[in-house]
Amino acid sequence: MSTKDHAIEIRGLDVVYGEGEHRNHVVRALDFDVRRGETLGIVGESGCGKSTVLRCLTGLERGWSGEIRVEGSPVSHRRTQEELRRLQLVFQDPFASLHPRHRIRRAITEPLRCMGLAVRPGQVEDALEQVGLPGNFAERFPHELSGGQRQRVAIARALVLNPPILLLDEPTSALDVSVQAEVLNLLSDKKDAEALTYVMVSHDLSVIAHMCDRILVMKDGRFVDEFAPEAIAARRGTDPYAQHLIDASFV
Repeated sequence: MSTKDHAIEIRGLDVVYGEGEHRNHVVRALDFDVRRGETLGIVGESGCGKSTVLRCLTGLERGWSGEIRVEGSPVSHRRTQEELRRLQLVFQDPFASLHPRHRIRRAITEPLRCMGLAVRPGQVEDALEQVGLPGNFAERFPHELSGGQRQRVAIARALVLNPPILLLDEPTSALDVSVQAEVLNLLSDKKDAEALTYVMVSHDLSVIAHMCDRILVMKDGRFVDEFAPEAIAARRGTDPYAQHLIDASFV
């Protein structure tokens, strides 16, 4: 497959914190690609390095070495506005990711202001309606919304810049089970409608199997297995750790 078909290309991604006896090698020389229009899942236990990979991609983590290419172009540790616009992140906790004293209108327009873009009349209301929320929610505060509604706002905020790539950091783990499916279905619908590319990290294999085309298993900063979502239903992994995760998802 040509590199022009890749939304993301990673070569030798490495992240190390501290020195000497306090040295923590969080991400270890990762190589992987994400095809355009694909949903790639990364699974593993807490602390294995999943979220750090997303932080490197989005530009929040600058202490990395290796090579990152986004839509064919290499990116450095300091991103241009255009590079930042291409990848947007939906965080794990929708309440923590929204400023409690800012109305929803300000939360959604913040990325536009940061990029120096004008906010057109009705843009916030349109963004809310595209994620299944009434336009008048723009005048509410985060505490006036449910967890699922806050996560919809977070998705609207990520999509307002029309990014081709969305990074999803455990996007439903802070939600009640009853609303998890609603948010996942919304993400699926937006992906199909706008031909988006997703990278999703999670420890929940049922979520990953529902959303992803391909799954990478991460342990201690490395990828130890790769399989299709059908392998989870078949309870079949190559690496012993991956097999353990699959078996545990059925318990």
